[in-house]
Amino acid sequence: MDDDRWDRWPEPWVGTDCDMRTVVGAIPREVKDGFRYDQIPWERFPHCYGPGEEVPGLLAILASGDTDAARRALGNLWEYLHHQGNGIAVGALAVPFLLRIAAAGSPELRAETLQLVAEIARCQHFGDGSREGLLQVAEDPQDADGTTMCPVDWTIQAARAAITADLHLLLPLLPDPDPEVRSATAFVLATATGEMARISSALDNRLTVEDDPTVRVSLVLAIAQLAREDHNESVAAWTRTLWSDAAQPLETRVGAALAWLCLVDDPVPDELRTLLTDPGTDQLGELFQQVPWLPPVDYYGNALRSCIDEMLARDVPGKDSFSPWA
Repeated sequence: MDDDRWDRWPEPWVGTDCDMRTVVGAIPREVKDGFRYDQIPWERFPHCYGPGEEVPGLLAILASGDTDAARRALGNLWEYLHHQGNGIAVGALAVPFLLRIAAAGSPELRAETLQLVAEIARCQHFGDGSREGLLQVAEDPQDADGTTMCPVDWTIQAARAAITADLHLLLPLLPDPDPEVRSATAFVLATATGEMARISSALDNRLTVEDDPTVRVSLVLAIAQLAREDHNESVAAWTRTLWSDAAQPLETRVGAALAWLCLVDDPVPDELRTLLTDPGTDQLGELFQQVPWLPPVDYYGNALRSCIDEMLARDVPGKDSFSPWA
């Protein structure tokens, strides 16, 4: 690329074969459904350990019937496509195939495969459990993938569009027998860029019958994340109703409280502060560590407590306000 194009980066790449949004959007349905890896320009997008053309071989192993080999392949895909928490451009190319493998492949690896998809489709948080950060999806448009210099947010947008195009694969997983799969499915659906009313309705319908506490929290956070992205302010009132209702299970109230704090810029009401600082809430730390949004905040400690402390500490007079609807 000439110096003038670098000075104007990334605008000259928009819509070109270096724009991951264009590349992923151009993949025909029959290529995705047929796992026709040879039709994908993997070699154009290397990862931190080598050429992207290594990725289809790992995907093929993941889709195989050899569970042990598939598990090793999935571990490599995590390292190649989400290296040290960073989004890698070639990851977006893998998303349509990962979704199909998750839907039809080994049930033992379904949840982890879906979690990889969701992480490719959202910004990296590195411990950000704040009201502004916990449900954030988009990346700074100027941040680039160090291996390809592709804007990271373009990769995220491409992955989110691919997820939205494949809702027919994801929505049937909401009643999966494995609660980890149900949570991971909610985590992925929360990154969609379209049909948000349909997705939110499906999540809400699942919430009315869900008996697993971790999944209930995941469903609430997914609905809130979609609302944040869609600027749907009505969901804030719904989350407030949930956390205010003493008849609701404690984990649902606490999950709704986190969601509400991420959706509004209001001061923390005394009632909510009391809920979040109650000793009973601290007993939920292990449960919340299984909610997909929380581990990046604190992988080895108590992510729930970290989130609560950060969200409550921000509520200090004189600090700059933030509005997710701005």
